Amino acid sequence: MDETLKTKIFSWLKARTDAVGFAPVERFHDAPAGHHPSLVCKDAATVIVFGRLVPKGVFHSPEYGLYLLHRSYHTLYPYLDELAMDVANRVEAQGYLAVQVPSYAPVVYHGEEPWGILSLKHAAVHAGLGAFGRNGLFFHPEHGSLLRLAAVVTNAKIPRDPIIEEPCPPECNACQEVCPAGAFQDGVFDKATCLAYSIRHAIYPLALRDPRGRKNIETIFNTAGYNAWIKCHECQKACPKNQMNSHP
Repeated sequence: MDETLKTKIFSWLKARTDAVGFAPVERFHDAPAGHHPSLVCKDAATVIVFGRLVPKGVFHSPEYGLYLLHRSYHTLYPYLDELAMDVANRVEAQGYLAVQVPSYAPVVYHGEEPWGILSLKHAAVHAGLGAFGRNGLFFHPEHGSLLRLAAVVTNAKIPRDPIIEEPCPPECNACQEVCPAGAFQDGVFDKATCLAYSIRHAIYPLALRDPRGRKNIETIFNTAGYNAWIKCHECQKACPKNQMNSHP
């Protein structure tokens, strides 16, 4: 295990991100077909995951929260991609292979559903940064669902971080109670119902109108349609972990 490399990476990222974790590839045994770290980097051994915060004030904006959340996300993605590229180059300078994972696009389509090359939410869980909440989002124990994520896969064997258990407060149903889409059925979250209600983009109705558009949906999304509009963030606004602390 390369403890020195872990220290170097963590020290460099600490001033540029809000969370950093390290996951061994063995934790990805249940990754969906086509989305395992071994398909990203040859002889993959470790996934380095890190995130940057969206300001909490976005969720409390009286009028423009959805606009600001949308732009916050898409401002952070290029920043995280640059960091991932830099981390990969720093790891390779130590004699290893490393590949940066896109923070958002391009995506791979299975039917009409988009998938990340590597699920960053699952990678963050495996790296000990948090756990999945009841609404299907990734939650950090301190930062809630405010982190945008990126990752680097490397063949360097780096010491792992411990897994974090369920982050939601016991018996908290805040997200279920405010969901306007009805995405919770008997307490179980349905991702498809949520996405159908909350994600909007002008190109999708056009692209999905005929067989030719559906056949080329992956190309359309990755070249023209990836900057999707967010229509709803009610569950994130209601979550106790995303609330502002009282000013001293």
